[in-house]
Amino acid sequence: MAQVWKLHGDGVRIAPGEVVQPDERLGWPATIGIGMQHVVAMFGATFLVPLLTGFDPSTTLFFTGCGTLLFILITAGKLPSYLGSSFALIAPIGAVTGYTQGGGPIDSHGMALAQGGIISTGAALLVVGLIVMVFGAGWIDKLMPPVVTGTIVALIGFNLAPAAWNNVKAAPVTAVVTIVAVLAVTVLFKGIIGRLSILIGVIIGYVCACIRGEVDFSAIGDASWVGVPTFHAPAFDVSTLGLFVPVVLVLIAENVGHVKSVSAMTGRNLDGVTGRALFADGLSTVFAGAGGGSGTTTYAENIGVMAATRVYSTAAYIVAAVTALLLSMFPKFGVVVATIPPGVLGGAATILYGMIGMLGVRIWVQNRVDFSDPVNLNTAAVAMVVAIANYTWAVGDMVFEGIALGSFGAIIIYHCMRAVSRLRGTSLEPATPASAPAGTEVVEGHLERSWDVQPDGKLARTPASQRVQSAPELAEGTSGARGPEAADSARGADVSRDASHGASHGADGTHASN
Repeated sequence: MAQVWKLHGDGVRIAPGEVVQPDERLGWPATIGIGMQHVVAMFGATFLVPLLTGFDPSTTLFFTGCGTLLFILITAGKLPSYLGSSFALIAPIGAVTGYTQGGGPIDSHGMALAQGGIISTGAALLVVGLIVMVFGAGWIDKLMPPVVTGTIVALIGFNLAPAAWNNVKAAPVTAVVTIVAVLAVTVLFKGIIGRLSILIGVIIGYVCACIRGEVDFSAIGDASWVGVPTFHAPAFDVSTLGLFVPVVLVLIAENVGHVKSVSAMTGRNLDGVTGRALFADGLSTVFAGAGGGSGTTTYAENIGVMAATRVYSTAAYIVAAVTALLLSMFPKFGVVVATIPPGVLGGAATILYGMIGMLGVRIWVQNRVDFSDPVNLNTAAVAMVVAIANYTWAVGDMVFEGIALGSFGAIIIYHCMRAVSRLRGTSLEPATPASAPAGTEVVEGHLERSWDVQPDGKLARTPASQRVQSAPELAEGTSGARGPEAADSARGADVSRDASHGASHGADGTHASN
C-alpha cells in the first residue's frame, strides 16, 4: 500500500495553502486517525437508515464498508468518498415493508421485496454509469438542470416529514431534547465536534431516553460478541419498481455533486471519473440489496471532514472502510445501536429530513435559479406538492408514489414548458410584478432573462424596451424604452458581477460557460 500513495511532505505537517491529494497520504498514524474521523462522521446517518427501515444495522455497516472499498478500487483511488446509507431509499422501503419503528420486527417477505427494489435501483445507476463512461456526463446536466436537480433533492426530504412526525409522537420530550442537542452542538462547537452534531445529539437523546425508561436493553444480553452479520436473500416483484427506480435520479445528483465538490476542493478536474463513480455506487447498491443492506451513496458528512483536515487521501477511506467491516463483526455492537428508541430517531430525523430538503433549496440558490421565470416556478411548485402530499398512481400492479411522481414530473414539466416557451417566444416576455413578487427582482437591471442562446453564442438579454420599469422611473414618468447607452450603463453593475463569478447564469440556473 505504501507504493499506491505518495507521502505528502514529511508525512506529518500540511503547509498553509496545501492539501493532501487523493493519491497522497500522511504518515500511517495520522492517516489511521483521519480514517477513524471518517467513520465517526458517517456513523450517525449511516445507522439511522437501518433503524428507520427495520434493516439490520450490522449488515448495513458491513455493506457500506464493502461498497467504499469497491468505490475506491473502481475509481482508481482518484475520488475520495465513503459510501454510506442512502436516505433516498427510506420512503420506498417503508412503502413496501410497512415497517414502523417500535412496532415489532420487520416483515421478512416485505424486506426481501424491498431488497429486490434496492437491487433494481443499483442496477439502473450502474447502467447510467456505463453510459456516462462512453458518452460523458453532459447529457445529465441537460436532462436535470439545477432547477430540476434541486427540486428532486428537496422533495425527497420533505416527503419523509410524516415519518419523522410519527416517531416524534412516540416520545415528544425525548425528541425535543434530541433536536435541541443537535442544534446546540452545531453552534457551540467548532471543527470536528461541531460537524458531529447529529451523532452527539443522538447520544444525548439516548441518555435522556434511558433516564425516562424508554430503552429496552433485553436483547443486548442475548447477542454474541463476535460473529458475521446476518444476511438476507432478496425477492423480486415488478410492482415495486415504480417506487424504487426513480430514486436513481437522486443518486445521480448526489454522485455528480460529490465529484464537483471534491474537484473544487482539490483543484483537480475529476469530470472523467463521474462515470466510474456512478458505476461504483450502483454496483455497491446492488451488493447491499443482495445481502440485506440499505442502498449506498456518497456522503456529504465526509466532505466536511476533508474540508476541516485538508486531507483528501483515499488511504484514509480505506482505513474507514476496514474499520466499518471490523465493527460489523461485533453483533452486540449492532444490537446496542438497535436499542435507540423512536423519540431519539424522530428528533434526529426531523433535522436530517429537513436538511435534505434544504439542500435542494441550496442548489437553487447556488446556481441562481430564476423563479420569476414561470417555467422554473411551475416545475418546482407542482413537483413539490405532489411529493409532500405523496400523490399515488397505480398502473396495473405497479404503484408510483410521491417521490417517483414528483421526480419524473419535474423533468417532464420543465422540458415540455421550456420547449413550448421557446417555440412560442414567451421566454423573452418581460416579467410582471405577479411573476416576480419579491420586489427587488423588478428593479431595473436586476431582472435579465438570459436562458436563450443567441447565434453568436452569447446569452440573450431582455431588451431594454421590454424590461419592467423600476419605481423611480415610474415616478419620473420615464419611458421603458431607452437608448443603448443608458441600457448599458444600467446593466453595468450586473455585468461586472457576472464577470466576477466567472460565468453568466441562465434563468434555469445553468452556466454559460457550460
